[in-house]
Amino acid sequence: MTKSYGATKALAGASFSVGTGGAHALLGENGAGKSTAIKLLSGLIRPDSGTISIHGTEVELREPRDAHRHGVQTAFQELTLAPNLTVLENMVLAYEPTRLFGQVDRRAARRTVERHFEQLRLTDLNLRADVRDLSLNQRQRIEIARALMRNPKVLFLDEATSALAGRDMEWLGEIIRELKTRGVTIVMITHKMAEVRGYCEHVTVLRNGHDVGTFETSAVTDEELVEKIIGRSLDATFPTKLKAASSEKPLLALKSVTTEQRLADCSFELRRGEILGVAGLQGMGQNELFMALAGATPIVGGTVEVEGKATLYASPRQAIDLGIAFVPEERKTAGLFLGLSGQDNIAASVLKKMTKLGFIDRRKEAAEVAEMMDVVQIDKRALYTSTGSFSGGNQQKMVLAKALLTRPRILLLFDPCRGVDVGTKHEIYMLMNAFTEQGGSVLLYSSETPELVNLCNRVIVLYGGRVVEIVSDDRGELSETMIMRAALGNVPHARPRTVAEGVS
Repeated sequence: MTKSYGATKALAGASFSVGTGGAHALLGENGAGKSTAIKLLSGLIRPDSGTISIHGTEVELREPRDAHRHGVQTAFQELTLAPNLTVLENMVLAYEPTRLFGQVDRRAARRTVERHFEQLRLTDLNLRADVRDLSLNQRQRIEIARALMRNPKVLFLDEATSALAGRDMEWLGEIIRELKTRGVTIVMITHKMAEVRGYCEHVTVLRNGHDVGTFETSAVTDEELVEKIIGRSLDATFPTKLKAASSEKPLLALKSVTTEQRLADCSFELRRGEILGVAGLQGMGQNELFMALAGATPIVGGTVEVEGKATLYASPRQAIDLGIAFVPEERKTAGLFLGLSGQDNIAASVLKKMTKLGFIDRRKEAAEVAEMMDVVQIDKRALYTSTGSFSGGNQQKMVLAKALLTRPRILLLFDPCRGVDVGTKHEIYMLMNAFTEQGGSVLLYSSETPELVNLCNRVIVLYGGRVVEIVSDDRGELSETMIMRAALGNVPHARPRTVAEGVS
């Protein structure tokens, strides 16, 4: 298959085949052509040349319904749910059951979806809830459930696991095993080697739009796969951990900080030059913590100190003025304007500094953005190209560049490596180290515990909206076991907060 977007070749004659039944991984860096291949196979776009065969029959997929007719369903990382519709309405969208004169049969729709959710053990989801009010992991499970409701013969998971962790991953693992026993073919795009090893019998690697080869998973090591993915040897997954500068006065200190929801009596300190990790199971207050520090969620109790001075701020602009920059969880909806160029996106937070008499100084803007693009290693064509046309990894680099252009002292990074490839992950790790070497500090939440263990000097563990444990590398106690033990509430002073105590 070949597919070009202007001068960019997303796929350049890539070929691969997937056997019936079982699970098959599709690996590659961001921009290697994986998502383009899945979109072609899902009928979302059409190839410039090449052929597609399903169960031995050559097919032409002009639109998603063509793929559906051939038993192909896809669950995407970049969710296709309609945020203003309910869970029920999203589940039956475009396939609503109707009565005699074409009216939607809502009772039949509800019965069907309720039965489907019971089979998938999704009884915690409210069918009447608007999708926009749900957490990312809930929306991701709905995306997967909708694909499964149409009884696929082939299921594509396009990084659909990146928003899942813990029990949600166990849930998906059970679903995959059940599908395999029914002879359903599963193709997974993932950047997590544990998922490749845990679910997939075969793996295909794409690089720069070409197919590198298809291998039995058991026949290749992780190191060999990484080399095939990035085309070079990656000496170490994680860079050497740096020591935080010793300082009597912390750069950031939280004292009994409380928000209206989830976060209650949260206290900790962030040292200069430190990468401080944040761990916790879903819904334990990590999102509220980052949103509060970014000025996007009101703090209703406690104090925040920056360099020893108590501060009161109530907007992202005021947080930026204090030297606090935020990289949010969802780059496409909360981090970028996809229809604007890279230059417009990266400069969005500092336009006030780029203006004279109300007019933007485009030369100054382009020069400063280009400098920051060099720091995060983005191609200069991003200056004038729509952000939506770039891969997820490059989009994430643009969000980082936007944060760094504010010249922050403190970087708030909420799962910055979610859904990016191993090469880009390594680049982000190196950026964090470089930032702390220059005297900055990083507060890092990651859904992948090995990242916290290998990158952070200390890790705070949230449980029920409070910091229940601080695990330090200096004391030799920083390990996945210690973090998970505290995250599960297995510490003497940890207990879940009730609604009456300020946590919903």
